[in-house]
Amino acid sequence: MSKKKELRIGLIGCGFMGRTHSNAYNRVPNFFPELEYNPVLQAVCSRSENKVRAFAEQWGYESVETDWKKMISRDDIDAIDICTPNDTHAEIAIAAAEAGKMVLTEKPLARNLSEAQQMVEAVEKAGVKNTVWYNYRRLPAVTLAKQIIDSGKLGKIFHYRANFLQDWTISAELPQGGEGLWRLDADAAGSGVTGDLLAHCIDTAIWLNGNIKDVSAMTETFIKERVHQITGKMQKVSIDDACIFHCHFKNGSLGLFESTRYARGHKALYTFEINGEHASIRWDLHDLNRLEYFDHSDESKLRGWRSIHVTDGDHPYMDKWWVPGLGIGYEHSFIHQAADFFKSLETGEPCSPTFKEAFETQQVCEAVLESAATKSWQDTGAV
Repeated sequence: MSKKKELRIGLIGCGFMGRTHSNAYNRVPNFFPELEYNPVLQAVCSRSENKVRAFAEQWGYESVETDWKKMISRDDIDAIDICTPNDTHAEIAIAAAEAGKMVLTEKPLARNLSEAQQMVEAVEKAGVKNTVWYNYRRLPAVTLAKQIIDSGKLGKIFHYRANFLQDWTISAELPQGGEGLWRLDADAAGSGVTGDLLAHCIDTAIWLNGNIKDVSAMTETFIKERVHQITGKMQKVSIDDACIFHCHFKNGSLGLFESTRYARGHKALYTFEINGEHASIRWDLHDLNRLEYFDHSDESKLRGWRSIHVTDGDHPYMDKWWVPGLGIGYEHSFIHQAADFFKSLETGEPCSPTFKEAFETQQVCEAVLESAATKSWQDTGAV
C-alpha cells in the first residue's frame, strides 16, 4: 500500500462550524480511503486558551495557538481553515494566501463585496487552492437534483423558489454581539439573514439554475434596538431580520426567495422547488434524504409527485455509506466537501465553490441589500 500524503490543517475558530469541519477531517479517511491525501489536524486557534485546549483534546489537534497570525506563520501547516465571524474572514484569508497556504473559509465569503474582491485577488495572485464551505451542495439529494437538471429532464426552467426560515431571534430580550450572538451585530456579520441564510439559497440556486441577473428586494428589522453584550448598552440593530426578493435568472426563469429568523415554529426550514416545462423537483432540509420529482410525461392516470429516497449506492456519495434505505445527516455534507477538496489536490481541478465562484453569491447579496435600501431593481453584475 502506497504511503498517504499529508495535508496539515490549521483551523481558526472552535465554535459550531469548527466542530463540523473537525468532524469532517476525522471521518474522511474512514469513508474515502481511496484518497491520496489524509488530513492531519496540526493546530487549532482561538483567543481563549482554556477553550482551545479543550477543543484540541476533544477533536484530536496536535497543538494550539491563541494568535491566528502565529498559526499562519508556521511552516508545518499547509492549509488554513477559517471558522471565525465574518469580520475576520478577509484579513485572515489574505494573510494566509500571502503566506502560501491553501485557504478554506466558512460562508459567506466576506461581509461585503469590497472584502470579497480582495480575498479573490489574494488567492489568485498567490495561486493557492481555495474553497468556501457552502455545504448544502454536497447533500446527495441536492447533488442528484443537479444531475437531473443537467440531464435536461426538466426542459426549459420557468421558476426557482427557495426559503430558509428560523425563529431564534424573536425575543426582544435577546442581546446582540459578543461571542455567541455576533450574527446579530452588523459590524461582525455584515448583514443578517441575507448573508447568513439567503447566501446558502443563492449559492445553491446559482449552482443548479445559473446566473442571477437582477433583483428586487425588501428587508425588515423587527426589533430596532437590543442590548449589546460587550458594551452593555442599548444599541440600534442594523442587521436584517427578514428578507424577501424576486429575480431574473440568465436562463429566463424567475426566482423567489425568502428568509427570516421570525418564523415561529421553524428552526432550519430550507426548501427549494424548480419548475420546468417537462418536470419539477423539490427538496426540504428537514427530510434531506428525499428528493421529490414530478414528470409530466408519465401516464396521466399515474401522474403525480414521486418521492425518491436518495440512499442507493448509485446515488451521489451514497456508495461511501450504508446499505440502501439507511439515510445520512447534515454533518455528512461537510465530510463530502472535505473529500472533494482532497480529491481536487489529486486532479488539479478547482474545488467549487472557489472564492471567485462565491464572489458571485456575494454580488447577489450586495444587490439584494442595495435594492431593499433604495426600493429599486438592482443588477447583480454577476452576468
